[in-house]
Amino acid sequence: MHHRTVGDLMTRPVVQAPRDMPFKELVALLAESDVTAVPVVDGSGRPIGVVSEGDLLRKSSGRADPSGLLPVPHLEAWERAKAEGARAEELMSAPAVCARPEWTVIEAARVMSDRNIKRLPVVDETDKLLGIVSRGDLLRVFLRHDDAIRDEIERDLLLRTLRLAPSAVTVDVRKGEVTLDGSVEARSLVPVIVRLCRGVDGVVSVTEHIAYGTDDTGGSALAA
Repeated sequence: MHHRTVGDLMTRPVVQAPRDMPFKELVALLAESDVTAVPVVDGSGRPIGVVSEGDLLRKSSGRADPSGLLPVPHLEAWERAKAEGARAEELMSAPAVCARPEWTVIEAARVMSDRNIKRLPVVDETDKLLGIVSRGDLLRVFLRHDDAIRDEIERDLLLRTLRLAPSAVTVDVRKGEVTLDGSVEARSLVPVIVRLCRGVDGVVSVTEHIAYGTDDTGGSALAA
């Protein structure tokens, strides 16, 4: 089975900022490029951080309310440093959490979830910037057509990988939700089929109604 990688899904070329880009130029860069964040790179093109709209907004949120109605916010030292920053390297979130182009969607999604970040600069083996991948990019795998998902399961998974007869298991896919019907020789094969189906790009869920001829998992033998 072929799984789309970060390299397949990432955006390139990348809108990026040098470390000494001034605040107002950063705001203009985000607006003109219609993006919400950009990697900040050093002189060799290696990401050292990411500056986002949230980082830049601290410039306003850290100030006293002109009307005097709101109390002056308490800021941690690092928050105040960002609020007072004037250049990209002072405003960015650092260090940059990066991905490699060969990563799977699962690997990238787990890093984003674990680190609570929305995007990952993608770097090559020398850590130079290649592209950027966002949450939205990763979700594109779920835009696959149902017919493409069904064909991959039937041909690549059931026929070529598991060597099952075409009539053994039927596959129905609707809005990414897979339903499997049929019968196989051994009970132990059923969870293998389900696990492999769940790994197919674009699959939302898998429901199986697969009978088996022999219970080879340690239970009593059942007739399909």
